[in-house]
Amino acid sequence: MSPAARRTVIIGGGAAGLGAAGGVKAADPSAEVTVYTEYEDVAYSPCGIPYVHGGEIPDFERLFLAGKQAYVDAGIDVHYETRVTAVDPKAQTVSIDGEGEVRYDQLILATGWDYADPGVPGGDLGGLYYVKNIRAAMEWDKVIGETKRAVVVEAGPLGLEMVTALAHRDIETHLIDPNPYPLAMMADPDIMAPVEDSWRELGVHLHFNTTLEEFVGDGSGAVRAVRTSDGEIPADLVVIATHKTPRNDLARAAGIRIGSTGGIIVDERMKTSAPNIWAAGDAVEIPHGLTRTPLQGLTGSHAYAQGKTAGTNAGGGTRAYRAVFVPWGTPAGKWVIGGASFGEATATALGIPYVLGVAEGISRARYYPGVQKIKVKLLAEPGTLRLIGAQMVGGGEGIKERADFLAQAIRFGMTFDDLSTMENVYSPAIGALNEPIVVAATNGLAEAARRNREKG
Repeated sequence: MSPAARRTVIIGGGAAGLGAAGGVKAADPSAEVTVYTEYEDVAYSPCGIPYVHGGEIPDFERLFLAGKQAYVDAGIDVHYETRVTAVDPKAQTVSIDGEGEVRYDQLILATGWDYADPGVPGGDLGGLYYVKNIRAAMEWDKVIGETKRAVVVEAGPLGLEMVTALAHRDIETHLIDPNPYPLAMMADPDIMAPVEDSWRELGVHLHFNTTLEEFVGDGSGAVRAVRTSDGEIPADLVVIATHKTPRNDLARAAGIRIGSTGGIIVDERMKTSAPNIWAAGDAVEIPHGLTRTPLQGLTGSHAYAQGKTAGTNAGGGTRAYRAVFVPWGTPAGKWVIGGASFGEATATALGIPYVLGVAEGISRARYYPGVQKIKVKLLAEPGTLRLIGAQMVGGGEGIKERADFLAQAIRFGMTFDDLSTMENVYSPAIGALNEPIVVAATNGLAEAARRNREKG
């Protein structure tokens, strides 16, 4: 290694951290890149853990993206099971347990997230599972194999996946959530209604408008029940799926600016308020492309792209990460849900006016085997009819692709008129004659015309 090589230190070995490492090396192949992670591994997919628990994926090994030697070969020095305790922006050093102070030329914070503390008694009991680390998940899978009754706390994205996974393992599963329906922070109730029905078909017990009060122990230090505002639920296992909170302790202690979500504030280059320090992933906040509201805790694809941006710029290149329109999607029960930007519930909560276009369509020709239903909801700005949001629920086919497309349609200002006249693939095996997006947009135009007539 050349003595003149610039040293980039990266804290965190998840999607953002490894994306950043690759970005640095692509921009400056001579750079010395060191990654510090608290965990035993890097570059695996924690998002796949619920699907191993549910049996859709046969083993945890498939979640690893590359072996450790691959990073050695790429010139990336990964320090496993190593904790960074402090950052000093003035001295340009980080303090490492067991290594002392290490100097950097550029620093990238990819410190990730933690689950929000449930904030109730009994949080130190055994049997409380926080789904995150793959090595821990391997051990918890053995526990799940012996579990008869489980409770999932909160119906966020991970909660949805774990409820389905546990039900697939024939475990008596209860879901508790303080909201009136699942995924209430981002989805609409009519989109989630089929999901609730499919959970009930699987035997899941749903407890909405229900507040967590206590984890109840059995006297030996293990959980035996969950006490809620709706009564006590016996449990051998409790999955904690509270919302993501950014791990910002190192940044905050170093005097780096923190935003309203608790995420680190960055510019479009993923640069923080401190010199020579970038940040990426779940530890940062990013503005929504329409509302400019700061968002934190997005998806792995967002984290990876942010990491690539931070690494490229730290390595001397030029790359921008723009405001987000958040395409999303996930299986839930026997359905797949998804969308882009926001839906009716969020628009209403934020006081954003909209015109709604709704359609119920199918994924392929009605006579072709395996045809699935799809419901599409589109929100447009009154007057311009520019698309501002979308949500969908269906059997699975095409939800992801439509979410990706609709996020781009929002980003580039497409209107109901654009979408109602768009071309679409028709082939009986893969696409219906009437594309549901087209029908929803056409219905939205009719709704806008009706409103105009009523105004006189």
